[in-house]
Amino acid sequence: MDKIWLKSYPANVPAEIDPDQYGSLVQLLEESFQKFATRKAYVCMDKFLTYGELDQYSKRMAAWLQSRGLSKGARVAVMMPNVLQYPIAIAAILRAGYSVVNVNPLYTPRELEHQLTDSGSEAIIVLENFAHTLEQVLARTPVKHIVVASMGEMLGGLKGAIVNFVVRNVKKMVPAFSLPNIVRFRDVLAQGERMSFTPVKASATDVAFLQYTGGTTGVSKGATLTHRNIIANVLQSEAWSQPALAKAPVVEQVVIVCALPMYHIFALTCCAMWGMRVGALNILIPNPRDIGGLIKELCKYKINMLPAVNTLFNALLNHPDFSKVDFSGLKISNGGGMAMQRVVNDKWKQLTGSCIIEGYGLSETSPVAISNRSDLMAFTGTIGMPVPSTEVAIVDDNGQPVALGEPGEIVIRGPQVMAGYWNRPDETAKVMTADGFFKSGDVGIMNADGVVKIVDRKKDMILVSGFNVYPNELEEVIARHPGVLECACVGVPDEHSGEAVKVFVVRKDPNLTVEQLMAYCKQEFTGYKRPKHIEFRTELPKTNVGKILRRVLRDEKHVAQG
Repeated sequence: MDKIWLKSYPANVPAEIDPDQYGSLVQLLEESFQKFATRKAYVCMDKFLTYGELDQYSKRMAAWLQSRGLSKGARVAVMMPNVLQYPIAIAAILRAGYSVVNVNPLYTPRELEHQLTDSGSEAIIVLENFAHTLEQVLARTPVKHIVVASMGEMLGGLKGAIVNFVVRNVKKMVPAFSLPNIVRFRDVLAQGERMSFTPVKASATDVAFLQYTGGTTGVSKGATLTHRNIIANVLQSEAWSQPALAKAPVVEQVVIVCALPMYHIFALTCCAMWGMRVGALNILIPNPRDIGGLIKELCKYKINMLPAVNTLFNALLNHPDFSKVDFSGLKISNGGGMAMQRVVNDKWKQLTGSCIIEGYGLSETSPVAISNRSDLMAFTGTIGMPVPSTEVAIVDDNGQPVALGEPGEIVIRGPQVMAGYWNRPDETAKVMTADGFFKSGDVGIMNADGVVKIVDRKKDMILVSGFNVYPNELEEVIARHPGVLECACVGVPDEHSGEAVKVFVVRKDPNLTVEQLMAYCKQEFTGYKRPKHIEFRTELPKTNVGKILRRVLRDEKHVAQG
């Protein structure tokens, strides 16, 4: 393949990286633990965790996990927001020889049960705020070992006790739960200190993370990301960021704002893993929806890197306290997960001096595959060019390359592309070509410089604030409501979240109301999946074989108005 984009690369960005530089992610992490031992690695609610402490705590937890008798390669779920326990848990699971299954803590019981069962997770580390969800499904999952964390326990002393009291008793954020044989996170660390840890030699092809996604269809499945996949993407991201980081003044330690949730692949790789590779300080934000609270945290540090989605950048810009933040050290503002808007970028650049660097990736590509240059100073409306060691082609429905400037499906090949979908060879076969390209399901065009622009989505996926929502899943669940005859879900433009879910329903029960169906959806779906609009119809448009035509519903002018 002629890599026409290489001629547009910055001078100090290599065409290739070496994904075999490390034998495993464990080797990468342990190198950083030693190299940066005295440096601060993470901070949350003013409590710092050094690389040395992360080394010790994760080793203790790894020893405890091993004492449970889990075999090499066992899956361990993590169900937490961005708190200090998260990086400890990830490092511990990997060091113990197991695979991390990242779980959105806002999942409904149905969603949680599917993921734990499908992954075969035998253990879970869960923040107590969400333990009541686990209680409802535990008996129907393979989970045998439960570690329960609390918001305040890593903060220490009086402060930790106060935080736990407020969270539990004042804000009432911990619903009552009853789970068998739980062990508290702090007790795990205490017990693990007295246990012997057995280093496990992980291989590059071992599964590091199961990252759940709908992929190109609506069935939620685990993208199998190996140690080599993540190592590759960390090194690709590091190489790609050099032009921006090399600009004067050069900082000794990069300070990253980790406001995106670490269970999302964007933050997992580009904040946590990349950050540990370069010895960065990650500012963990447990609740990024509290924009005022987020800005208070930003005011405490001279930040260098802020990855976010368009909606978060926009929310920050529109908060009255935004001007209080010192952005003089900001070197990279990464935009991903959803399309960036020119108006947001222009205002961001005006107020911070930093252009938002839009990139593109998927859970299946670890995630970064394509990105604008990190030293860019103007909005392009594109997603940029393939990162090092990555090949991108634009192909037609027969898999043949189209001419430059012509639309086609974006396909990706590189060391960051997943090994496949967990236990789903049939689904894997649908998205992987014989020569190793991953079919993204997104339609784009490439120009003569190798720069890619997304023009449409081949799949019916709806993108809500950077999160994938799959109509198949929603329709299956909504159709279960006794008052629903049939339904169809589409995405409609939304000024706050990019897109919102709209559901068209043909009623079985003529007395069914929008309010009743909204309440049902609130029980069944986590927040970003819930319909924002519901419209009742007497019939839905269909093909001659009875397939509902979502495209027709999407194209209706009044749909676009919500």
